[in-house]
Amino acid sequence: MQRSSEQDERERVDPASLLDDDAPDTVESAEGPTSGSDRTGRDGSTGGGRLRRLLPSRPRPLRGSFSARSFLVVLALSLAGVIAGGSIPLVGTVGQFLGLFLVAFVVGAVGARRRYLEVGLAGAIAAGIAFVLGTLTSVFAPVAVQVLADYGVAIAGVGTGAGLLASLAGHYFGRDLRDGLTRDV
Repeated sequence: MQRSSEQDERERVDPASLLDDDAPDTVESAEGPTSGSDRTGRDGSTGGGRLRRLLPSRPRPLRGSFSARSFLVVLALSLAGVIAGGSIPLVGTVGQFLGLFLVAFVVGAVGARRRYLEVGLAGAIAAGIAFVLGTLTSVFAPVAVQVLADYGVAIAGVGTGAGLLASLAGHYFGRDLRDGLTRDV
């Protein structure tokens, strides 16, 4: 039977290496540090990530799904949709959201990949900017500055939330139309 101090001197395992599959497994022994590729565990596998293999795997929905290029394109299209929709006489703010819905619908119907994250984020940003600028330009300048100082976060939050919902709904219906058109009968 070995003493615990002799066992600790012979093999020391870094606790972070138990969960981390990407980091090399380093073991301190009496001979010096060795990497996980030089030794195998009792089950014949390398030492790195022993506890990670026991934990259930969890999906990573955002890995590789966000594209900065498509986000910038959708943001530019969303801003154009907000401007075009807001320029319709007698419709005003509702037209901005119709413009967002239409842009997201077209992106969903034309695009081969689902872009909910990019479309939702771009729609929220475009609508938030439009609400703040609309408030700033709709009232006499000193009053508008005071209104934005007092209620700016709430105004931007309402615009952002409504823009997010309008763009996600548009993208969903565009994807649904694309799915219906491309499905075999």
